[in-house]
Amino acid sequence: MELLRDALLFIHLVGFAALFGGAFVQIRDDSRVVNSAMLHGALTQVVSGILLVGVIEGIDEGMDYTKIAVKFAIGLVVALLCWVNRRKPEVPHGLFWGIFALTLANVAVAVFW
Repeated sequence: MELLRDALLFIHLVGFAALFGGAFVQIRDDSRVVNSAMLHGALTQVVSGILLVGVIEGIDEGMDYTKIAVKFAIGLVVALLCWVNRRKPEVPHGLFWGIFALTLANVAVAVFW
């Protein structure tokens, strides 16, 4: 069970890296898009996060469900924003920075809560 938890955590972190990296490489560009790394990273994070909660729930009884709900809500919003805007030739700067900020907020919740 620990190996499965570690594998899911690894996949979850790879999803974050794809989402953050896909956004980070566009910071200096004038026109920004939701690239495939951002989309697949966001979807990977949501799916692996749900599976990770299920596995951890079987191992550990003392889970913070409020933290999980906040992380899930932020992750779902980011995934939906990426999904809806995936085919647009350019996304507004505010939307791009919103996705970027929500991604960082999700990590901050995971680390500091």
